[in-house]
Amino acid sequence: MNLLGRNVIERLARFGYGARGVVYCIVGGLALLAALGRGGRADDSESAIRWVLAGPFGSVLVGFIAIGLLGFALWRFVEGLTDADRRGTSPKGLVVRAAHVGSAVIYTGLAITAGSLALGLGRARGGDGMQDWTAWLLSKPFGLWLVGLIGLGVMAGGVAFLVKAATGKVTDRLKLDAGQCRWAKPVGQFGYAARGVAFLIIGGFFLAAAWYQASSEVKGLAGAFAALRAQPYGWVLLAIVAAGHFAFGAFGLIQARFRHIDAPDLDETDDAVLKALRPGG
Repeated sequence: MNLLGRNVIERLARFGYGARGVVYCIVGGLALLAALGRGGRADDSESAIRWVLAGPFGSVLVGFIAIGLLGFALWRFVEGLTDADRRGTSPKGLVVRAAHVGSAVIYTGLAITAGSLALGLGRARGGDGMQDWTAWLLSKPFGLWLVGLIGLGVMAGGVAFLVKAATGKVTDRLKLDAGQCRWAKPVGQFGYAARGVAFLIIGGFFLAAAWYQASSEVKGLAGAFAALRAQPYGWVLLAIVAAGHFAFGAFGLIQARFRHIDAPDLDETDDAVLKALRPGG
């Protein structure tokens, strides 16, 4: 066994859970302050990273966040392709593994954005990338159906988050005893429920984009926060969901320490991925 490769992916995964946790703590904290009228902004993950960038040692801290998010993306790829979590090849298992690969793509993009900001590139925020690729997709044959399917997939993810929160299965993969789970489980349930609500709203935006054939209908987390704020007693709804995102971030920090991670060694990962990709593998 290569000593340099031992547990590298596990360490990157734990660093990644921590980095993601920090980002969502900031997202939730800023949105909660905005809901309570105490400053802050109800915005997305990139805005949270930019907030860190504007503070003391911003470039260094954002650089660490970028490395962490890239590590998390690597773990999601490995998790999905090699079935490191033993999800199996049942329809449910394959859907979960595919979702992990999709998550890896998203967090790779966020890691690249964070890395660019840390290096002093792209300091001015550009256009909405989500709307740009949705517009590209809508311009293709059957594009509106694909956008609609994406919307349904995102909403299905939201339902899965809500079910996970309702059933309390958020601590199943944590190495915690029953006493420790008593305090960790409510944090995770609150966090997953908030993410579920956000995913349902974001998925609805994609369905609206497909229906109206307009990429401008697509919005991310900031749009979900704005939609909640626009409802009757919207500041209350926003405050609850924002606090839930802070809880999701805090639960990510718990996962960084206690999550069971059975990753292949770095020098065995290529073989594990190739085996998974082979027919019948």
